[in-house]
Amino acid sequence: MDYSHIIVGGGSAGSVLASRLSARSSNRVLLLEAGQDTPPGQVPAAIADTYPGTAYFDPRFHWTSLKVRTQVVSHNDPNAPLPPLRKYEQARVLGGGSSINGQMANRGAPTDYDEWAARGAEGWHWDAVLPYFRKVERDLDIQDEWHGQDGPITVTRIPEDRWCGHTKAVAEAFRQAGYKYLPDQNGFFEDGYFPVTVSIDGKQRVSAALGYLNAQVRARANLTISTNTQASGLIFEGARCVGVTAVVDGQQRQFRGREVILSSGAIHSPAMLLRNGIGPVGHLREMGIEVRSALPGVGQRLMDHPSISLSSFIRRPARLTDAQSRRHILLGLRYSSGIPEAPRGDMFVAVASKSAWHSVGQQVASLLAFVNKTYSEAGQVRLASTDWRDEPVVEFNLLSDRRDLDRLMSGFRMLAAIQLSAPLAAVTTDPFPAAYSDRVRAIGVVNEKNRWITRAIATLLDGPPALRSWLIEKYVVEGFTFRQVMEDEDALEAFIRKATIGVWHASCSCRMGRDDDPMAVVDTEGRVRGVEGLRVVDASIFPVVPCANTNFPVLMTAEKIADAILAETARVPEAVA
Repeated sequence: MDYSHIIVGGGSAGSVLASRLSARSSNRVLLLEAGQDTPPGQVPAAIADTYPGTAYFDPRFHWTSLKVRTQVVSHNDPNAPLPPLRKYEQARVLGGGSSINGQMANRGAPTDYDEWAARGAEGWHWDAVLPYFRKVERDLDIQDEWHGQDGPITVTRIPEDRWCGHTKAVAEAFRQAGYKYLPDQNGFFEDGYFPVTVSIDGKQRVSAALGYLNAQVRARANLTISTNTQASGLIFEGARCVGVTAVVDGQQRQFRGREVILSSGAIHSPAMLLRNGIGPVGHLREMGIEVRSALPGVGQRLMDHPSISLSSFIRRPARLTDAQSRRHILLGLRYSSGIPEAPRGDMFVAVASKSAWHSVGQQVASLLAFVNKTYSEAGQVRLASTDWRDEPVVEFNLLSDRRDLDRLMSGFRMLAAIQLSAPLAAVTTDPFPAAYSDRVRAIGVVNEKNRWITRAIATLLDGPPALRSWLIEKYVVEGFTFRQVMEDEDALEAFIRKATIGVWHASCSCRMGRDDDPMAVVDTEGRVRGVEGLRVVDASIFPVVPCANTNFPVLMTAEKIADAILAETARVPEAVA
């Protein structure tokens, strides 16, 4: 059977495209997803939970072999030691990142999308994308010109009367520091603190799979969803992509269609293009791959938001309980660094009043700061081999722009001032610079061993203050103490360079842009340059990463391009054999 559209990747973008394109009965749509299905009524409990920390650490839903380098890799000095590899949690499950992420439902700044247009993505300015953000959501709390009430993704906010003592203390510290309270994070874009907008319906996560691939959509005769299906290659006839090869439950298959849409994310979409001869000529020849389309931008300028954390021990009365909320991040802050080049709101702080699912996690709070408007655009995705089963080489090169390092250093000092303020001093103790290390990852996996270990440690941490301080400094702190980084500028810089990670907002590795931009991979409707019948629609086509968690910008992008595809096929009807 041939299809009108074959979508490779059932994440946020793929779920939107499958739903919208199959709404036209003349289309025949195939959605391929490497991970497991999450059908209505059978969503795994860890995914459905409004606390995301269990799904996020669950290897059942990850590309478990994917590792990346976040520190800057020197390409000028072949003798320089390589930075360490880190696990980078990318979703392998229907719904993609929306099934395991932190459920943060923010859009970014209007200036982000005006910059997209200025960089060559004509028609993607703020006024053009706002209707699609509204189309995505069904806001349970606010009805105004900024918000939608009819979309597939339910959004809400945890009200202040359900905040724990720690969250309330941070809000008061923000207020005393002079920040403005904003009731709506996604309203008029300005600096201030706010209850974070989240994609839940009050009871469970609303992933893209649950919102866009509901029972009614799945009942369509013209939509086929094939999970446990990993695409292995693209099929070409001349310059036209006519299908996909894939492994379905261990068996090799071929699928043919009028158009193939890659929606595999900013790491796997460029890797697929590269393996099929679409990318930088030098790298393709180095790998022994015949050049099909010379596009130097494929895999280049990969971006993420650099981030660091300041953590602390929460006194027992101020801790978050399940009776208040399963959510762990209830409060956010958007602020401006003041550097001349940056727009307003170029920094973000997420307030986590629980750092993990286990007993110790309930005792530890984190202030997570990330560079909302990053200038580090030196990341890249390259092939390690031509074998489709091998993960690519991924170098984020975070902090490759000194402005990002400087803002994280000043951001850490700002967090320290908040942490030491009277409201927080009353409910926390023992602040320490935090690192998302392999040890933290290992203890975060949900199993009985970790449950018992953390219970024992938590009992000790709730003991005498001197014992708690000793345990935190000896077993929790990794290399840098709070006093060190506050008193020694070099130690602070060393900590930032070592501990900075991305926040899983991989993007921009197949950017859209003008025909005369040599680094543009796709046009403004996701069509790959130099070939026919092939598009990319996911975070990889962003011209620059927006000042936001990327899930909602991805949903918006897929909605906008789905409309363009439907309009195009309405103008030029084409039968599918």
